[in-house]
Amino acid sequence: MAKPQRFGTQPAMIKGDGRDLKSHGSLDADIIIANAPDPVFVSDLEGKILQANDAVSQLLGFRQDEVLEQSLSRFITPDETREFTAALREVVERGVMRNVVLNPRSASGEVIPTSLNASALRDPDGRAIGVIGILRDMRELDKARAYAESLIKNAPDPVFVSDLEGKILQANDAVFALLGFRPDELIEQSLSRIISPAETREFLAALREVVERGVTRNARLNPRSASGEVIPTTLNASALRDPDGKVIGVIGILRDMRELDKARAYAESLIKNAPDPVFVSDLEGKILQANDAVSALLGFRPDELLEQSLSRFISPEETREFTAALREVVARGVTRNARLNPRSASGEVIPTTLNASALRDPDGKVIGVIGILRDMRELDKARAYAESLIKNAPDPVFVSDLEGKILQANDAVSALLGFRPDELLEQSLSRFISPEETREFTAALREVVARGVTRNARLNPRSASGEVIPTTLNASALRDPDGKVIGAIGILRDMREYEQVVRDLEKSKSELQEKILDLEKFEEVVVGRELKMIALEKELESLRNKSKV
Repeated sequence: MAKPQRFGTQPAMIKGDGRDLKSHGSLDADIIIANAPDPVFVSDLEGKILQANDAVSQLLGFRQDEVLEQSLSRFITPDETREFTAALREVVERGVMRNVVLNPRSASGEVIPTSLNASALRDPDGRAIGVIGILRDMRELDKARAYAESLIKNAPDPVFVSDLEGKILQANDAVFALLGFRPDELIEQSLSRIISPAETREFLAALREVVERGVTRNARLNPRSASGEVIPTTLNASALRDPDGKVIGVIGILRDMRELDKARAYAESLIKNAPDPVFVSDLEGKILQANDAVSALLGFRPDELLEQSLSRFISPEETREFTAALREVVARGVTRNARLNPRSASGEVIPTTLNASALRDPDGKVIGVIGILRDMRELDKARAYAESLIKNAPDPVFVSDLEGKILQANDAVSALLGFRPDELLEQSLSRFISPEETREFTAALREVVARGVTRNARLNPRSASGEVIPTTLNASALRDPDGKVIGAIGILRDMREYEQVVRDLEKSKSELQEKILDLEKFEEVVVGRELKMIALEKELESLRNKSKV
């Protein structure tokens, strides 16, 4: 086996024209070449291989003695030999050359795509006498590129590739469908041809961001289509890199924003014209948009609301509650009936409830909230009035949820049953009535939900003393601010006196019936006597008539 030539980093003795090269310096370069992970070789300026590491043999499948002292032209085509010779001239002139494509044929006959980076090998006088070449196996990279090109070609979104000056190098069918241009009208054209000068500057700024950060998000572009229509789009772009990892261009994905812009305009119109106070805030609570109803509610001008934090209008405690509501919006997409008490321009504290839903970006990420406020002043007054009516009602009145748990009860309930309020509240009504009546009460609740009311349901609760108290229940629906039935307001009627009256009437009726029977018997006796007297009188009259004859 031929012994590889060695090239040291110290001054070397050069004989003749450099074809017979011998190093008398250190072995540093030999060690680096031998242990390099990439295939590395040294050739003279005619392309004869003087040294090659094991990675070259592994790549091509030739033994070292089959590679050394051979011309590179043995392994590549005539065309590539000419390209390599031109590359050698570039190395002599510039000291280096990058990414020359070589496709050497391996020992098995496989053509292996590679790229060649080469730098000059110089003698002690600085004259280029050969090259040190590093090959990069491009098979996996070519597969990756082919896969990437397939992804681009078949992507449903408009995808293009451009260089760092904005020249379009590749575009898929979705781009042509979006803009209405033929491929030959876009490829090799600058993007500045279809966007305005201002947007060209923005696009170049986006390119700089891609170079610096590897990506850019949601840059706005409004390209003009073949028909002249300006099409609103957003651009997400990522870096296109060469084999050395250097950014050489961008892969851009356009999103047609026409429908989304229409939806946004429609949403803004809904917000602006909504009868309820509606606002939009970011996830820190900064107000980005608010309709006239918000200004009317709080008494602030729009410029006093927009770009302000909601914490300016609510207490620190409520700010924490609002922040928790924002977290719920991010986690669940919605929050319901959060209490807020903003202070108006006049200093009045206004009780409100907040229903909020998620505001999302085009990728579906939550970026803020759309909040609807409900002025609770009148409702709170109505509730206070209702609570006053319940508290002061002469009849026993209670409020329960739909499971029968007692939420509120007036003093008349305590007086009726003999329990203290704390022994009634938060207790299930089933504690005071029989299992059968519990089922009947549950049926009554269902009727309340279905019809809004139930009438004269019978309940016989057991009092604190153990007495079973007959009552009737009339119940009506308790509704939330959205009109949904959330419980029942029940009015009990103590039926003890009524039932006593009924019993007394029944007793009187029984006594009366007995007296009627006695009278009937008496009448029967009297009538019988009368009939007998009449019969005797007739008999006497008959006897008198006979005696006269």
